[in-house]
Amino acid sequence: MRVCILGSGLTALTLAKALVNQNLSVDLISSNKNHKINHSRTIGISKSNFNYFNRNITNIEKISWKLKKIEIFTDKNENEKILNFENSDEQLFSIIKNYQLYEVLNKNLFKNKYFKKIKSIKPEKYNLIVNTEYNNIFTKKYFSKKIEKVYNSSAYTTVINHETISNQIAVQIFTKIGPLAFLPLSKNKTSIVYSIYNSKHVDRKKIIHLINQHNIKYKITKIEKIENFELKFFNLRSYYHNNILAFGDLLHRIHPLAGQGFNMTIRDINVFINIIKNKIDLGLPIDSSVNYEFEKNLKHKNYIFSNSIDFVQEFFNFERKLNNNVLSKSLKILGKNSYINKLFTKVADKGINF
Repeated sequence: MRVCILGSGLTALTLAKALVNQNLSVDLISSNKNHKINHSRTIGISKSNFNYFNRNITNIEKISWKLKKIEIFTDKNENEKILNFENSDEQLFSIIKNYQLYEVLNKNLFKNKYFKKIKSIKPEKYNLIVNTEYNNIFTKKYFSKKIEKVYNSSAYTTVINHETISNQIAVQIFTKIGPLAFLPLSKNKTSIVYSIYNSKHVDRKKIIHLINQHNIKYKITKIEKIENFELKFFNLRSYYHNNILAFGDLLHRIHPLAGQGFNMTIRDINVFINIIKNKIDLGLPIDSSVNYEFEKNLKHKNYIFSNSIDFVQEFFNFERKLNNNVLSKSLKILGKNSYINKLFTKVADKGINF
């Protein structure tokens, strides 16, 4: 069996590693010849996905920082938590720098005999073609129809250096201009993700001011380069065309406020690999039927899950427009219910696949 993956980002490399671990041949090609990894971007990986990654893809213990608690606030009362998720024994989430994960995956793949990078594609050579890119001929031809929403927002990312503290609590503050997340990376480094509404006229000076304004515990010594990207929500209407499958952010893109984008992709990889393994075990062909089963298994789950993230974003956006905190007070009451709190935690960890 031979698979071609189109792309050069984390999704493409992670999927390639998962496939070669099954002794399947993978060719990787990218239309983006100058792919650059953003050094200020981080990803959060939930406990179950972190364990899956270590067992089935590659070990990422050394490049991760484990969080035991996540606290949610609003800027109307930054001393009183709306929600509180914690696990005193194990991590809730692990935070990893994008570029470090990229380097680990690249290094592992470079040494693998089942993997190679190619410069051009001959579609007839492959059982499956997996497309992770926004801008190529396959996307334009087969994957342009989607359910889409433009948030009129941008996410600003950076890393702050600060004095050493015990740094295992992530904080998210829903401010009047958008959600701000403090995501610990080590005892003296913390990642910042600030999703700002109507952000056309926001510059570095303004971002620094806002970070300092809402910073509740760090003695900052340095703020690294600030980068930004536009925020969108979408779900593809069709996951595949014949033996060509869309994957990763090309398939579903969500608001970063819950740190669930890459987690959705890892869950997708798990399902995809299991479908292929079952086909091989049963002596069945690896062809477009894999893509059919993948879509049948995941499309409705991904749609529900991604819309639930969108609902959270709209929930706090609506409260912002109302200019009161009645909704967040109601959420605080719900969060005190142990059953509901555990349910929220389980969904964040495993999606709706548990």
